[in-house]
This record gives sequence, C-alpha cells and structure tokens, in this order.
Amino acid sequence: MTILTVRNLDPEIHQKLREQAAAHGRSMEAEARAILEAGVGPRTINLVEALRRFADDADLTEDEIDLMFPARRTEVQRPVTFDDAE
Repeated sequence: MTILTVRNLDPEIHQKLREQAAAHGRSMEAEARAILEAGVGPRTINLVEALRRFADDADLTEDEIDLMFPARRTEVQRPVTFDDAE
C-alpha cells in the first residue's frame, strides 16, 4: 500500500474530517480514504441516463426515443389469453 502525506492542511478542515469520521464510525484515515476513493475511484455509468443525454443531444424524435425506451410507451397492452370467450 502507498502512503500519502497531506501537508499544510487547514486546521478547520482537519477538525471537520475528524467530526465526519466520528459520524461515520471510522478512523480519520479510513474517512480520508473513503473520500478519496469516492472522488477519484472508478465511476459507475447509469446507462439509461447516458442514453437520455445522448437522445437530448441528438435531437431525436419522440418515436426514436420510444424505440430506445420501450417502457416509456403509454399504451397498455392487453395480456394474451387463450380463452374461447373472446
């Protein structure tokens, strides 16, 4: 594991880190590690949100967007039945 030293940290930031660590039930080191991992760690991509942004940027029509997001369709489809009554 690598060691990181942070110099010239404002005492107020140090105190806030101490308080935040205590609130989360962690050591200051564990809290700092969690903050760094959240800030620069791998990011998950929300595929639906990415496609929506793409659709907005591409000026797609409602029909084109419906093809991408079938759940958006508002019509209710009847379930298939095999009864002779219909």
